[in-house]
Amino acid sequence: MNTLASATPGSTKTRTGVLLMVGIVLATLTEAIAGTVLALGRGDIIGDTYATPDEFAWLDVGYLALKLIGFMTAPWLLQRFSPRNVIIGATLTMGLACCMAAITARLDLLIALRIIQGIAGGALLVAGQAIIFRAYPRALQPILQALFAMGSVVAPGTLAPALQGWLIDSQSWTWIFFSVVPLALAATGLLLIAQHPVPAKVRQRPFDWLGFSLISATLFCFAYVLSQGSRWDWFEEPRIHWLTAIGIASLLVFLGQQVLAKGQGLFDFTVFKSSDFTFAFCVSFVAGAALFGSAYLIPAFALSALAFTPTDAGLLLLPSGGFFIGSLLIAAFLFKACHVPPVATVPFGILLIMGAMWMLSGSTSESGADDMMTAILLRGLGLGFLFLSITLIAFTHLNSRNLAYGIGLFNTGRQLGGLMGVAGLQTLIEHHIVINGAVLGANITPGGNALIERLTTTAAMLAGKGMDQVAAGRAATSLLGKVVSGQASVIAFDTAFFAVALLFVVAAPVLVGIKIGLARYAKARDEHS
Repeated sequence: MNTLASATPGSTKTRTGVLLMVGIVLATLTEAIAGTVLALGRGDIIGDTYATPDEFAWLDVGYLALKLIGFMTAPWLLQRFSPRNVIIGATLTMGLACCMAAITARLDLLIALRIIQGIAGGALLVAGQAIIFRAYPRALQPILQALFAMGSVVAPGTLAPALQGWLIDSQSWTWIFFSVVPLALAATGLLLIAQHPVPAKVRQRPFDWLGFSLISATLFCFAYVLSQGSRWDWFEEPRIHWLTAIGIASLLVFLGQQVLAKGQGLFDFTVFKSSDFTFAFCVSFVAGAALFGSAYLIPAFALSALAFTPTDAGLLLLPSGGFFIGSLLIAAFLFKACHVPPVATVPFGILLIMGAMWMLSGSTSESGADDMMTAILLRGLGLGFLFLSITLIAFTHLNSRNLAYGIGLFNTGRQLGGLMGVAGLQTLIEHHIVINGAVLGANITPGGNALIERLTTTAAMLAGKGMDQVAAGRAATSLLGKVVSGQASVIAFDTAFFAVALLFVVAAPVLVGIKIGLARYAKARDEHS
């Protein structure tokens, strides 16, 4: 690992090191805010752009697909250009694209700007983490990676929704994009001032246009299928069939082409020679599903089933951000000061997340923020212990030549895992709302005493407030239908919360088996060599 220039006096070296770290964290915050803008601002943006659901979908697909492509191409950029120049360029691009998005309501231009934001976000995340590993000694990595995770993992799942909910309620969705601009400028200024490691000279490989085209097609197809498949009832729609087939075929051809390229392709797959990285890459899919799935479920449940405002729904996750940060710092202390191996906190994090999701699966239509807060805080604790552990497991033993490739792959796995988790939960909720509604409706017996009493009481209450008798009777029936629909939705969300807990029950033995298998393979390889 390279360290900051030794000729720099101690105090100046420390100060510039702090400036570099703060600049990187601020840069990741720009991606956190821009990347999650559609979570709470979807309805407002649709209304202002007059977009149909099909047209609006491209705002999602464009950002996600290009962010994944940015993860895969950033390592090549880091070979051609200084990592600091890459993150500065990506941050300025993000700020400019967000500024333009805030002043336009043209859908075609917003789609183009979301594409730019996506590839810039992918590049700055890879470049920022690579700089941290290269600029600071290994002993400092636990605490520094915890700080980086605050911007790249904690902020998108907790801080950004709270900010966005408040801005939507008090101003408009355009202010979400505007808020990125000062962060981008501040990050750029700090990165320009700070000292940075001079990358070692490496043999530059030519850009693999064929590999780039194949992996771009793969990631575009997967992003569309995973983000839109639920809306089209998956394979009931021919386009989902075709895109899935094209994506899988492109991936297989890409892998074959990379093997034939013999080290001159787009990606350096020697990272998989590290059993630790391979294990962490597998865990990243499950961790991504838990992070993004729970971050989707909790605000969605609050908005749709509990009728929270966007501000209240966003603030619901904010306290868990504090516990998330706290567990990151505790884990960093354990790894650095107590020399606890990173893998030791993985089971602890998994158990906390499972417990939190199991507790949330008991929510009702009468639940409030106080009722869910214990589970939400436990979720934050568990995610902190899990994410810092797998980050250190993944990258600690990679060398400077393939480090950026490992970071790009790991982030791709986490993002794809998140897309899979959210897509699965959306489908589960939609199907169970229909099933639960049918079951609840079947148990409402026409002419039953309970039903008649409920309708009569509601109609009398409405009539007492000035509504005529006929209209009050119709309104009472309508209100009963809404109650049934709301209860069906609550039960569906409870099933989804339980499904996230069940995910770890299924995944944990598989991951343990993978870890054991990789350890045995590494031992056999060492004995053979």
